[in-house]
Amino acid sequence: MATKPSTIQQQILDFYKAPGSMTSAGKYVAALEKLPSDPAALVAVVQGLTVHEYAAPDFYGFSIPEKRKDESHIRSAEKMLDRVFALDRRPLVVPREVPDRLVGVCHHFVVLLTAMLRARSVPARARYGFGAYFNPGVFEDHSICEYWNATESRWVLVDPQFDEIWRQRLKINHDVLDVPRDRYLVGADAWAKCRGGEADASQFGIFRGGLRGMWFVAGVLIRDLAALNKMEMLQWDTWGAVPRRDDSISDEQLAFFDRIAALTRDPDASFGELRSLYDTNDGVRVPPAAFNAVLNRPEPM
Repeated sequence: MATKPSTIQQQILDFYKAPGSMTSAGKYVAALEKLPSDPAALVAVVQGLTVHEYAAPDFYGFSIPEKRKDESHIRSAEKMLDRVFALDRRPLVVPREVPDRLVGVCHHFVVLLTAMLRARSVPARARYGFGAYFNPGVFEDHSICEYWNATESRWVLVDPQFDEIWRQRLKINHDVLDVPRDRYLVGADAWAKCRGGEADASQFGIFRGGLRGMWFVAGVLIRDLAALNKMEMLQWDTWGAVPRRDDSISDEQLAFFDRIAALTRDPDASFGELRSLYDTNDGVRVPPAAFNAVLNRPEPM
């Protein structure tokens, strides 16, 4: 039986029930409101609309045309849906053939699922961190969705990227609709393990380009803080206090990142301070334009 949320908890749930800049469906609100509210059903919808850029050739036999690689840089749900419907005008519940799916990365799966859940009045938020299930022994940069399970009165991690093909290829043996917290580490947990000597920061990063280290974990911390404030950014977006490649981190910066980790590790308990820090600190608040490190250019938000 569900426990009735406290007044403060209800305020938090109401915040994550409403769309933000990146998860607003815009002109597609009606289309999202026709979708089911069950998270598992919505995960299936997202998987029928999206294909991961890096997995498309090997997992699905789809070689992405050069002209379509820009889709991986789309940030907002509304613009993603623009492309989805440009490729196929049928209702969202109809699975597309792989070549007719939006080309993206984990960000696209997560933003679409978060937008759909919020459109159906289910509290949801994107989380940025690291998956332990891509390459044994290392933690790969990855974002997933966290939604409020009212029946169980808890936040549940769900990974919309992992359809049957992904699960078979990577031999995923955990429930992707309820990801264990030791299989996916939010940024704060990764930071704490590295700071406490429980893990080696050189094992945290992304396989492309060998980008790993404390500087990378710190950047994930800030992206997670932004997402908890409903600004879901691309994994390669940088701004303000986000360290650049191989930056050394001063003692002052370490203390600052320690504070962010403390706030984002239990965001409900720290909700007021988490919101205040984001609203008042130029180093973590997403500016009108962020730097796309892959395309090497600033882009308006």
